[in-house]
Amino acid sequence: MQITRASDYAVRVMIHLAALPPTFTVRQSELSKATEVSGHFLSKVLQQLVRAHLIRSQRGSGGGYALAVPAASVSLLDVVEAMEGPLRLNQCIGEDPSCERRSWCPAHQVWAAAQAAIVNVLGGASVASLAAQVKADSAPLYRLHAKPVWISGVPKRELRKTGRES
Repeated sequence: MQITRASDYAVRVMIHLAALPPTFTVRQSELSKATEVSGHFLSKVLQQLVRAHLIRSQRGSGGGYALAVPAASVSLLDVVEAMEGPLRLNQCIGEDPSCERRSWCPAHQVWAAAQAAIVNVLGGASVASLAAQVKADSAPLYRLHAKPVWISGVPKRELRKTGRES
């Protein structure tokens, strides 16, 4: 099992947006640069995040994208499920009785335990806590990629407050 690139990119977007001041919106071109995702692919990711009500889009000259909900209320599980649908490690783990072997199969408990572990880890990682790590390390730079990337939308007056104007 491997998380798709779309989910990885969605997580990058959510962390980036959560690292910004709450009222800021970011244009798609800035998100593309900051998250290192091509504009075309990013457009699809952003559409899915908007449909899932995790981010909002605003048209116009001051438009762009911003979080639609508090970052503390969004987990990585929420982001992955917004992109992939409900997380299900194996067909027999679902709510419906799709597996006739479920009641006696020795592997069922292993699948169930693995599913629970994944859900617990992803569900326990909030976007806010990940964004806080980014901010603590280098605000207004985003350093989770090979080279630091400027966090768009942070005005110079915010940089002066932190003493990190470049």
